[in-house]
Amino acid sequence: MSNMNMPSWGLWLMALGLGVFVTMLVISVKRHRGVHRSLFAWPYSLWMIIFTVVPLFLIAYYAFTDAQGNFTLNNFYSFWDSNFEMKKQLSDMGFDLAEMGLNERGTVNVDTLIYSLWMAFKCTIICMLLGYPAALFMADRDFKLGSTLVVLFIIPMWMNFLLRTIAWMTLLEDNGIINNLLVSLGLGRVRLMYNSDAVLLGMVYNYLPFMVFPIYNSIDKQPRMYSEAAMDLGANSVRTFTKVTLPLSLPGIVSGITMVFMPSVTTFFIPRVLGGGNTEMFGDLIERTFLTADNWNVGSALALIMMLLMLLSISLLRRVDPKGEGGSLL
Repeated sequence: MSNMNMPSWGLWLMALGLGVFVTMLVISVKRHRGVHRSLFAWPYSLWMIIFTVVPLFLIAYYAFTDAQGNFTLNNFYSFWDSNFEMKKQLSDMGFDLAEMGLNERGTVNVDTLIYSLWMAFKCTIICMLLGYPAALFMADRDFKLGSTLVVLFIIPMWMNFLLRTIAWMTLLEDNGIINNLLVSLGLGRVRLMYNSDAVLLGMVYNYLPFMVFPIYNSIDKQPRMYSEAAMDLGANSVRTFTKVTLPLSLPGIVSGITMVFMPSVTTFFIPRVLGGGNTEMFGDLIERTFLTADNWNVGSALALIMMLLMLLSISLLRRVDPKGEGGSLL
């Protein structure tokens, strides 16, 4: 069986989901003697089953099987040792790995994950440092330009993510707007693209609104009487912020961290465009494993590891913000 072929049980699972959907649909119509309002939610349930639940089962299936469909953990060993498959093939062919000097563990995959986590950490910190003051000003009822700032943060989100990223190329490339401006000022050209700094800049630009709006939503919901009461009791503006505003906005901060950190780890288009192939993040590694190496089993194992990190992030969000008070963008 080819790596690209869906297993027969996957097709049966999709058919079973469709059958359950039709059966429950008929039962609902008979029970309510006609079309009930809850019936309109069934198409979304069907969509979730076919395009979310079934693919998750398929990823788990490929992650724990080999190309022949046999159970194995070698796909996860391949994550830990990027040379695992090559060494296994050479060993099966009778080569002595010690003589060839191939006993050492390949660290490309783990290093890529660590690099992605580090880049995502820096992106999250920068977004928080830039986003919290912006959210604070936007939520200030005495700041007349607050609503204008909200609109300015929303407008770029109306544009396609890919177009927003490509637009930075016209600013950062060697003959771009910034370099031409520097040349006109007599400062000379600088290399702004195809490095980690350009990737980090693109990540911050694209994910900053996902930090700003949860914090803004959390601060905006705070009753103004809390701050007024703190000031009536003798607290100055700094102490009111540290003792009242900041603790109450913690759910929004945690939500913003989650909404920025995880997409930053898995991003793959930004490094490709602004990094020029000089930087590879974990999302690029997963895509390359699936599409270039045509290895769906190892690719699924990498994706499963990434999903586990997401689940840990969501678990942290639910623990700190159980009511989801800071979870919405607006």
